[in-house]
Amino acid sequence: MAEIKFPDELISVSVLTGFLGSGKTTLLASLLKKPELSDTAVVINEFGEIGLDHYLLENTEENVVKLDSGCLCCTIRGDLLETMRKLYIEREKGIIPRFKRVVIETTGLADPAPIIHTLLNDPTLIDCFKLDGILTVVDGVNGSATLDNYTEAIKQVAVADRLLLTKVDVADSIEPLRDRLKNLNPAAAIIEVTNGEADPKHLLNSGLYNPETKTADVGAWLQEEAYLDQEAISELGENHEHGQGDKEHDGHHHDVNRHDDNIEAYCIARDEPVSVLAITSLMQILFGHRGEDLLRVKGILNVVEHPGRPAVIHAVQHLMHPVAWLKEWPDEDRRTRIVFITRNISRDWIEALIDGLNKEAEEIKAEVEQ
Repeated sequence: MAEIKFPDELISVSVLTGFLGSGKTTLLASLLKKPELSDTAVVINEFGEIGLDHYLLENTEENVVKLDSGCLCCTIRGDLLETMRKLYIEREKGIIPRFKRVVIETTGLADPAPIIHTLLNDPTLIDCFKLDGILTVVDGVNGSATLDNYTEAIKQVAVADRLLLTKVDVADSIEPLRDRLKNLNPAAAIIEVTNGEADPKHLLNSGLYNPETKTADVGAWLQEEAYLDQEAISELGENHEHGQGDKEHDGHHHDVNRHDDNIEAYCIARDEPVSVLAITSLMQILFGHRGEDLLRVKGILNVVEHPGRPAVIHAVQHLMHPVAWLKEWPDEDRRTRIVFITRNISRDWIEALIDGLNKEAEEIKAEVEQ
């Protein structure tokens, strides 16, 4: 895309995912009709699945249609990378209207991690688009059974920034499912969807994945307090079921999902700055040996070698976003804070690994300075 000018402001991309039968297609069809999406391009799998015939205004290109709401609807041709490149080129050439945001629909069985990787790491896309947030649709009636039976559904919940709980108007009780979702992903806001309708303003432009441009948003993006809230992790702590012979809990949280998903969500904080070497080694060990079990990692780091300039890290499974260096701290809290959503990786193990690597880095530095 060398002949195409890059935008002054990156175009926000939201990824809409959800398991088969969750109501994702119904929700998407509803959103496409909203005037709030008049400046939006929506990338879907097939036009026929959405049922847009009554809302078509014109065909602008072979695989792009404009709806009477003003929204552009585009089907994937080839792979996502090529589709996104083509969308941007046609936007810049004036072939299609100049959309300001993109929503990407995934298939029901899709692991969203590869899509995130494409958006965050492809050199031709990172100069045009920024990942705004992951929206996961969860079936309010059958969601618990889906989570019990499909690992892909758990991954979709774990990587989400917003959880859209559908069919709440026909579900007998959604509280057990809400509790479970909070345990799997404490920081994700849960938005209830009734009759397939949701307010677009709660879904788009969250800015969660662009901390480099809006320093003040880092706290909202990290949401460490959600991982420390006893209510949010009650099923991971004192309220999950025990046999009469179980020992009492010790003082720290112990993170086990009541359905034995082996998913843990926790925040690790350190008052003292950490070294670049320690963090680099930590990431290499985790991604090299346990990448598939790292469902979500994000954090803000106080780095010894860069005082006053915190580093922001973000990863989904084995896919790591390039480190973003902020110009300043967003508030007075200077601690290193990293939140993890993992599978079969204990908090104690990661804490011991961080402390050991930091100590080793300090020893190496001392030897070099002698």
